[in-house]
Amino acid sequence: MDPLSDLLSLLRPLATLSSGFKAGGDWAIRFAEQRGQIKCYAILSGECWMAVDGIDAPVHLAYGDAFVLPQGRPFRLASDLSLPSTEAATIFPPARAGGTVVLGAKEATFALAGARFAVEGSHATLLLGLLPAVVYVGGSAEQAALRWAVERMMRELHDGLPGGHLMAQNLAHMLLIQALRAALNAVGMQQTGWLAALSDPRLRRALEALHADPARRWTLQQLGSQAGMSRTVFATRFRRVMSETPMQYLTRWRMLLACDRLQHTAEPISLIAAALGYESNSAFSTAFKRVLGCSPQQYKTDVGKPAAGHDCGINAT
Repeated sequence: MDPLSDLLSLLRPLATLSSGFKAGGDWAIRFAEQRGQIKCYAILSGECWMAVDGIDAPVHLAYGDAFVLPQGRPFRLASDLSLPSTEAATIFPPARAGGTVVLGAKEATFALAGARFAVEGSHATLLLGLLPAVVYVGGSAEQAALRWAVERMMRELHDGLPGGHLMAQNLAHMLLIQALRAALNAVGMQQTGWLAALSDPRLRRALEALHADPARRWTLQQLGSQAGMSRTVFATRFRRVMSETPMQYLTRWRMLLACDRLQHTAEPISLIAAALGYESNSAFSTAFKRVLGCSPQQYKTDVGKPAAGHDCGINAT
């Protein structure tokens, strides 16, 4: 698989709700933080302003635009951001799939629809950290596909035909993938982060090789050759875009694969360590603890506990 498919496969995003709202006149809504959720929405008509907590500049959204919030940050949508915001929880009824709420004036001039996804696993925070806090999709050739996916998803939920729920789930996943794919096409060469690395043809080749064979004892020379660059140029460019070295990224990716196998298989730790390129349990455990903050055995035990019982954390390096 390609790196984006690898990431989403490990996250196992489950579409928990597909819905939307319409608005007219003057309106402003604040949506609270939702950790462990990815939100993905598209504008079906009209326009609005969006401001995400921790992001400096608000963004103007119009018909056909879409946005993804991989980290569930609080955000505001409004006809005018200077208006006092109403908390979404006080406006919307209990969530139901396919629900649409009308706000403000009776004659709605704005409509938004999409889905939110719960992600699985104690390692989800580390995975989501590879994505930016917010992804805006506008002016893209993918807009028609995004719009079709949203409209078809809402129709499936509204019509209540046999198989409609499963169809809506699959369309929601298509919406998320299309939005992230469109974001890849829109990332500029001067930007940084995981999506920026994937959008760079040379760095993408190195990432694809690393993801295809994470157990290999990669060297900077080998990865640079995959990227068509010298060892030094590759290492410098990778670190500038990704804010970490290629070997740090390789270790983190191996640990994410390890987390997934510890959670979803009964494989012994020794087998997982060997499959990821570690010659000893000790070397594997040291790397795992450096990235996750706990031992593989402790992680394996903790994933079966309620979230509040987890002792493992996420370290930056």
